[in-house]
Amino acid sequence: MQFRRLGNGPLEVSELSFGTWLTVAGGIAQDQAIRCIHAALDHGITLFDTANQYGAGTAEQILGEALRAYPRDRYLIATKLYFPVGDEPDHGLSARQIQKQLDRSLQRLGVDFIDLYQCHRFDKDTPLDETLAALDRAVKSGKVRAIGFSEWTYEQIDLAAAICRANALTAFCSSQPQYSMLWRKPEANVFATCARHGIGNLAFSPLAHGVLTGKYAPGQPPPPGTRAASDDMNKFMESAGRHYRSDYLLEAVAKLKPIAADHGLTMPQLALAWVLRRPEVSSAIIGASRPEQIADNIRAIGVRLSDDVIKCVDDAVGKVAVYA
Repeated sequence: MQFRRLGNGPLEVSELSFGTWLTVAGGIAQDQAIRCIHAALDHGITLFDTANQYGAGTAEQILGEALRAYPRDRYLIATKLYFPVGDEPDHGLSARQIQKQLDRSLQRLGVDFIDLYQCHRFDKDTPLDETLAALDRAVKSGKVRAIGFSEWTYEQIDLAAAICRANALTAFCSSQPQYSMLWRKPEANVFATCARHGIGNLAFSPLAHGVLTGKYAPGQPPPPGTRAASDDMNKFMESAGRHYRSDYLLEAVAKLKPIAADHGLTMPQLALAWVLRRPEVSSAIIGASRPEQIADNIRAIGVRLSDDVIKCVDDAVGKVAVYA
């Protein structure tokens, strides 16, 4: 495993991190989820990403249970708040909500502090200075080590940075955007804005909801046991701003197979190495339903893609990627 600093903050993170969205949150059995978490630890992954909303708190509970047998300094926990949890109507980033949800996440995870506490989305209904002051108090209380956000625009990032500087508040050190060969929106403005403010990026869905593994063939039903074959998980493949199961997209993705093979890589390894080539990316968040998937993904660490390979990737899927 190799490690990178997460922006200007206190955390050093593994280049691959383990996410609990969909799979640990109910997509697979709990015992299988715990095996995957343990496999991630065994392969050197230190950062585990979850959210209070995932499985209405179930993902946090399972993650906490899985990590409990390991020394606390062996792993980093990142969780989030914004969306309603279960049937509760409350949501957002008010000071009251931050205090309440932080304490609940700590209890479910069974830890005394959270390494990275993230705003799952931007809250347009709460004054930003209220949110930032509440997060600053959470850090100064010792319950949180660092703070971040997910899917904020570059304008929102700039505004938050200005407020933190003007009021001597704890600054964000982490951004969590969706980023992959097929979803390149952060390249337009977010990456540059984060670099300017000392913010690192945790890329989620680097395999584009599993499409970049090459397991889905155009004109064919999804293989049994895959995300696309699951009623609980496949809805996100069609509601992420791009129909990831369309034949025209899968035909483009199929062109990546010989590129990966020519360089001794699997499709997931090529996709992860492509994401990690960006210096703005501190870690790519992977998910897994089987431990062996983690073993394959780990081999992307240290892979350096030449300019010729990058061009081949762009020739294959550039025309079907989302840029803005």
